[in-house]
Amino acid sequence: MDLDVPGAVGRVLDEHFDRWVVRAAAADGTFAADIARRVAEFTRRGGKRTRAQFLWWAMRACRSGDVPGGAALAAAAAVELLQTCALVQDDVMDGSVRRRGGRALHADVAAQYAPGAGTRPAADLGACAGVLAGDLALVWADDIAFTAMAQVRPHRREQVQDIWSNLRLELVAGQYLDVHGQVTRSRSPGRAMRTACLKSAMYSVERPIHLGAALAGAGRRQTAALRRAGRCAGIAFQLRDDLDGLFGDPADTGKPCGDDVRAGKPTFLVAVAHARAVARRDSASSEVLGRCLGDPDLDDGGLAEVRRVLVATGARAAVQARIERLSERSLEHLERARPHAPGAERLAALLRAAAGLASGPFRGEEGGA
Repeated sequence: MDLDVPGAVGRVLDEHFDRWVVRAAAADGTFAADIARRVAEFTRRGGKRTRAQFLWWAMRACRSGDVPGGAALAAAAAVELLQTCALVQDDVMDGSVRRRGGRALHADVAAQYAPGAGTRPAADLGACAGVLAGDLALVWADDIAFTAMAQVRPHRREQVQDIWSNLRLELVAGQYLDVHGQVTRSRSPGRAMRTACLKSAMYSVERPIHLGAALAGAGRRQTAALRRAGRCAGIAFQLRDDLDGLFGDPADTGKPCGDDVRAGKPTFLVAVAHARAVARRDSASSEVLGRCLGDPDLDDGGLAEVRRVLVATGARAAVQARIERLSERSLEHLERARPHAPGAERLAALLRAAAGLASGPFRGEEGGA
């Protein structure tokens, strides 16, 4: 399984999808075709399955005599379904019509029914389908998580259950803060960092690592160090994503430039630029940010103005420096965890990749727990 963690997780998902889609069809054929099959196919296109890999390699880095490999794969599959829930519903909330190289799930349903739509627009059906598809993914995630917990020794089971509960809660909280910041036009760097921590850092990196450590029976100090490593890398991941959303090449990032600006997302990058402009009484930069952020029809010229402000205020450079510091701190915390090979090197590489930094040798690889 070490040789192909994403493939192993995919096989676990496939085993469940086969049963679940049949069960959905028994309930109703239209529901199975429109929702259940789409959720299964969307999850199958999950790409690198980074969250699953964080969980697996954290478990391997906390080597123990009774590591439950089957439970870890089931838990990793559950995390992948949580990701499906988050992405499908996020696309509805953001009005995004593209995802993973094709139509977003809700947009695909809307396109299917557009030719014969009645008095209620097909777009409404698509939006409802997206919400319900996310709900179904969450239900399925819990189903797999319960099978994972059943394989865990009783003295660890309660801890794993608590982590899973917190993971789901933090995911929803982060999603809400993201939307809340758009509506209230929040420009607070502290609030933006809190949103990044909940929506991305904890859900994408820290909690998967926490689950892997708990499944391996890691001690309190080792677990705490691993969690700190994950949180630092997770925040760096979100900050990198913010930069790529404006300065990256869509061919590399897989998403169009400027979507966060057009949606008025309360990113840390924009919050830093706004705070610096206010502190310097730079009314020209403040005017650009106020006019362009949240404009769904913003053209390439408007995006270029925003980029110039982010560079001129020093926000871009400050965020890049923060990413590099967070990545360094992440690896320092990982060294303090004294992880075992082969998990140590693989986990270090994942943490570096999350921050968008090149891989390199991990000094603490041969440590003992």
